[in-house]
Amino acid sequence: MRPANEALVVIDVQNDFCPGGALAVPGGDEIVPGINALMAEFPAVILTQDWHPAGHSSFASSHWGREPYETVEMTYGHQVLWPDHCVQGTAGAAFHPGLRTDADLIIRKGFRPGVDSYSAFFENDHATPTGLAGYLRERGIDTVTLVGLATDFCVNFSALDGARLGFRVTVRENLTRAIDLSGSLGAAHAGWTEAGVVVAR
Repeated sequence: MRPANEALVVIDVQNDFCPGGALAVPGGDEIVPGINALMAEFPAVILTQDWHPAGHSSFASSHWGREPYETVEMTYGHQVLWPDHCVQGTAGAAFHPGLRTDADLIIRKGFRPGVDSYSAFFENDHATPTGLAGYLRERGIDTVTLVGLATDFCVNFSALDGARLGFRVTVRENLTRAIDLSGSLGAAHAGWTEAGVVVAR
C-alpha cells in the first residue's frame, strides 16, 4: 500500500470514451484491468465522470453549421467542439462496466452548460474549481497518480492543473489512451516536461 499522502485519480473511464461510444478513444477499454489492479495500491481512489447536460455548449450540435472537432472561441478561450457525449443519465455517461467504482470520491465535471471541463481540478475557464484540490488537501494528500481518458485532453489538463496547484503529479501513461487531435499528444508531453509532471510507464 502506498503512503497515506498519495491518491490515484481515474479520469473519465466512461462508455462514451470507449470503443462503441460517441467519442471513442482508440483502445480506451484496454486500460480497465490495469487500472483496477492499481487501485489496490492506493489509500485513496478518486474517479472523475464527464457529466454534460443535453445541449451543452461544447457539443458541435449546439452550434449551427459546425462539425465535430472544429474549434471556436468561447468566453473562456479556445474550445474544441465535440460530438454529443456523456449526457447526464445516459448509458454513455456511465462508467465502463468493467471498472471498479468502489472509490472514495466521484467528481462530476462539465455539468455547467456554458463551460466545458477537461481537468479534474478546474472547469475550462481555469478558475471554477471542481472541489478536488480541497478534498485532497483536507485528507493530507499531496501526491497524485493519474490514469484514464484521454491522455492528451482530460488527463493532460488534470496533470497540468495538479502541478500548478503544488501537487506532485505522475501520469501512468500505459494506463491512458490518447485522441491525438492535431498534435495534441506531443503538446501534452511538452507541457508535462515544463510543469515537472512525472511520466511513468
